Amino acid sequence: MDTARFNAFKEQALARGFDEVIERRWAPHTVLATHTHPFDADAVVTEGEMWLTVQGNTRHLGPGDTFALERDVPHEERYGAEGAVYWVARRNPG
Repeated sequence: MDTARFNAFKEQALARGFDEVIERRWAPHTVLATHTHPFDADAVVTEGEMWLTVQGNTRHLGPGDTFALERDVPHEERYGAEGAVYWVARRNPG
């Protein structure tokens, strides 16, 4: 992990009202069927590739690409042959 870049991402996210910032690592070929999260998410892919499907629209994401999801939005995730890593800021309700 590029600690300086992660810390900059975290600082910016916290300044925008997010309350949690983490790194997520996904194994190769992981597939997550339709699900939701109880938080808003704003993320940047740092390694590998993934496909994110929201309302029937699929985006292919690689290093440097960003995505955002509001809480409770149904979506699917699929990860590439090398898996993927992304940094995600979460805004939890409350």
